[in-house]
Amino acid sequence: MDTDDLIAHARARFDHVAAKRVLKEKYEARMLFALAGGMWRAGPELLTVLSTCPDQHAVLLDLYETPVRVNVRELELAAQQRWQEQMNAWLVEHEESRKQR
Repeated sequence: MDTDDLIAHARARFDHVAAKRVLKEKYEARMLFALAGGMWRAGPELLTVLSTCPDQHAVLLDLYETPVRVNVRELELAAQQRWQEQMNAWLVEHEESRKQR
């Protein structure tokens, strides 16, 4: 392998890592949503907290650490829907970028 091939391989690898990082940042930003006067990030952490709440209503800290009284089931449904939509879209884009590599 000559130097030009090594450089091309290294650039392709770097471009793939950079594209993966950009894709992650893009979809992490799309996980944010507002509900019940608070700002939330859909994800495993929020879904876990919500699934352990025994009552219909609870006071939780939002992204800005503001206490917000929420309907637990409504927030759980919104977070689950947002999470699944964005994860499915992320997977599709990730698979497309892998094919291009």
